[in-house]
Amino acid sequence: MHPPAQSESNSPGLIRGMGLGSATALNMIDMIGVGPFITMPLVLSAMGGPQALLGWVAGALLAVCDGLVSAELGAAFPGSGGSYRYLSEIYGPKKWGRLISFLFIWQLSFSAPLSIASGCIGLAGYAAYYWPSLETTYAANSAALHVPWAGAFQVSWIATPGTALAIGICVLTVLLLYRRITVIGRLSKALWFVVMVTIGWIIFAGLTHFNAARAFDFPPGAFTLSPAFFTGLGGALLVATYDYWGYYNVCYIGDEIKDPTRNIPRALLLSILLVACLYLVMNLCILAVIPWREMLQEGQNNHGLYVVSLFMQKVYGAWAARLVTGLVIVTAFASVFSLTLGYSRVPYAAALDGNYFRAFAKVHPVHRFPHVSLLALGVVAAAFCFLRLKDAIAALVVIRIVLQFLVQAVGLMVLRVRRPEMPRPFRMWLYPLPALVAIAGFLFILFNRANWQKELRYALVILLAGLAIYMIRAWRSSEWPFRMKDFAARP
Repeated sequence: MHPPAQSESNSPGLIRGMGLGSATALNMIDMIGVGPFITMPLVLSAMGGPQALLGWVAGALLAVCDGLVSAELGAAFPGSGGSYRYLSEIYGPKKWGRLISFLFIWQLSFSAPLSIASGCIGLAGYAAYYWPSLETTYAANSAALHVPWAGAFQVSWIATPGTALAIGICVLTVLLLYRRITVIGRLSKALWFVVMVTIGWIIFAGLTHFNAARAFDFPPGAFTLSPAFFTGLGGALLVATYDYWGYYNVCYIGDEIKDPTRNIPRALLLSILLVACLYLVMNLCILAVIPWREMLQEGQNNHGLYVVSLFMQKVYGAWAARLVTGLVIVTAFASVFSLTLGYSRVPYAAALDGNYFRAFAKVHPVHRFPHVSLLALGVVAAAFCFLRLKDAIAALVVIRIVLQFLVQAVGLMVLRVRRPEMPRPFRMWLYPLPALVAIAGFLFILFNRANWQKELRYALVILLAGLAIYMIRAWRSSEWPFRMKDFAARP
């Protein structure tokens, strides 16, 4: 084995091998994935009609506002770890920042595998168009734990042939990522091409068979601003937010991006704008071909969510449905691939700082990537494949909002106040308005949905468990807030 050339990397262990094109492609395939192809029935069931398009419009606005938060922080702190690094720097790496960044890694131990698993479950859902037996339920169960003052904590799981396929996708993804980042950059561009061909074909088919009366067939009272309307919008926005998420993925691999202070904000914002345009046009085209009432029943049953397959079957026939199903499966796999790559670098960055389990800092001796972190992530994601898609999405979004996005958006404003002199290669447009809109949007999702208390309780339990684990570790290793000099400094 020959040592790599020094110019290959600007940081120990990792290689700066991804330019703007590869980074944008990676972000886009992460954002698109299977989400927009399988979640339209879920959004329609939340709002009860084509007014559900408002969910995607509001989701695009929220993604841009929060994307500006990530863009400024990503340019200011262009290293691996993304939000972990940002939260540590914002709140102080020796004090509160150490606790808050640990809590971010702790929640990522749940939310990252949930995100990957949801992509694998969605992929298996589309494969059910080829093999309907994949949706056959072999076993399903729910367990409930009643906690005084906190209510019931319920966990549901399901085992189908599709579950086995989803687990197999997790394994395949880990095997493909077990290699150098320069090879992965080329692969991401190839996957991006498949994603663009798939969406382009769907949009072309929809525009050439557009039925405006069907697309805008609003039910009575669709836009009446009642409590039910805002509850439905909250549910639709939750799913749309899931569909847009991934724009921050490039921040997690900052040590592997060329010229990161320029390319991280560019890749992030460019991917949001492109994907938002594609989503809105594609969803409108599908509504113009498939009556929304047909999709509404599928969303309520959480079965038969392969809406794009049905769309192509109506337009061109069975051959097109089979072909587009295959393309969507490739697209879904591309997203799982991108997610797993980005998330595997975050525990690695935390372990290098001594703020997570030491094993996660290990780098493969030949291919130079964090292999322990990658393997652990794949194993937990495979376990989460036993959840239902709707439950996995709801749990993922709420956990991430509570323990990442809210504290990060607030933290950007804290950082502006505490360190105004700090170099900022990219500054948020119209500061602080986007950060405030992002905070308001996330709070709206949390509290304006049916059964919002369920996922919020889970997020709070994860938070309290993380606090307990951090305090025990800090006490045993005499770290903040248990260092003797910290006590000596107090009055």
